[in-house]
This record gives sequence, C-alpha cells and structure tokens, in this order.
Amino acid sequence: MGLGKRYGRKLQWGPLRGGHWAVPFVLMLVCGLFAILGEDALQALKYDRLAIVDGEFWRLVTGHLAHMGISHYALNMAGLLLVWLLTGRYFSLSEWVTVLLITLAVTTAGFWFVDRNLLWYVGLSGILHGLLVAGSLRGLRELPGESAVIMCVLVAKLAWEQLAGPLPGSESVSGGNVIVNAHLYGAVGGAVAAGILWRRDGQEASI
Repeated sequence: MGLGKRYGRKLQWGPLRGGHWAVPFVLMLVCGLFAILGEDALQALKYDRLAIVDGEFWRLVTGHLAHMGISHYALNMAGLLLVWLLTGRYFSLSEWVTVLLITLAVTTAGFWFVDRNLLWYVGLSGILHGLLVAGSLRGLRELPGESAVIMCVLVAKLAWEQLAGPLPGSESVSGGNVIVNAHLYGAVGGAVAAGILWRRDGQEASI
C-alpha cells in the first residue's frame, strides 16, 4: 500500500471516520454500565486473585472494565478520548480490536505471572497505555514527528513511575492506589500488538 495514498486518506481527521469510534464507544458504554451498577458490581467484577483461583475467571477481563467510582471512570474515559484523538486514525476497526485484546491479555498475564502479590485491581489505564503505544508506533509511518513526541513523553512517564512511583496527584484524582505496573504491562502489550500488525502488513505488501 502506497504511503501517499494512506497519508492523504488518513489525515482527514481520521478518528471521526468510519467505524473507528466503535471501540471507544463500546468501552465507554460497558465501563459506564459497570460504574453505575455500584459497589456490588465492583466486588463481583474486579480483578481479584483469590477469587480467580477459586474459578471466577471472568475477572481476568472485567477487572479492566470496572472502576472505583464515577470520578475514576470519568478520568479513564477522558484518557480514552485523548488516546483516540491522537491515534485513532492509524488502525482499522478490526486492527484496534486486535490491539485491545492483545493488550488486555499481556496486562493480565503481567498481573498473574509477575505481580503475584497484587490482590486486586480495577481500571482501564493499562489498556489505555497499550492503545496509545500501538497507535503511536503505527503513527511513526505517517506523522513521525508527532508520534515520536508522544512516544518520548510516554516513555518518560513510564520511567518516572517505575523509579519514583505514581505521578504527583494521580492517586488523589483517581481515588485509590495507582498500580503503575499496569501501565508498563499495557505499554508492552501495545508494542507487541503493533509489532504483530506491522509484520502482517509487511507480509501483505510483499504478496
């Protein structure tokens, strides 16, 4: 696929085209429903290691969609909108679904196999980091300057969190402890997804 053709088509305020907004819309709807259902739903849906050991495997997925409350939900949805405005134009709907699923799987695997002491978790922030990484890596093909700046800021943020802990004020805004490793695992998942899609594109182009 020619760069000129993709560049011209994608820059027509891409996030507002076609079905790209289906992914954030569905995420907002599902997360919003879970948030409205309140504390009982939170307890039934959160990533809870002990409950998962007892067979409640749905929590491996729903933990990423549940939130501590409306303020936590609103914060993550604002982040989702920002991610989509910055990178939503770079993938098709099916590609974004692929990125979402891979990011979710890698983040959850990080919780389960690496952070064995993590008893519970809720929130979309891990997935948001994966979506942003994947979109920015794809964006290096079409808007390299803008995408490189986004990646540099994101890498700096992740490094700060690993070395110094959550960004100042983030815990008070979100209303709970920030699990910074979720952001790291999500970013790794996004990079993995971008690599898989990049390789697939290369194989299709060589045919």
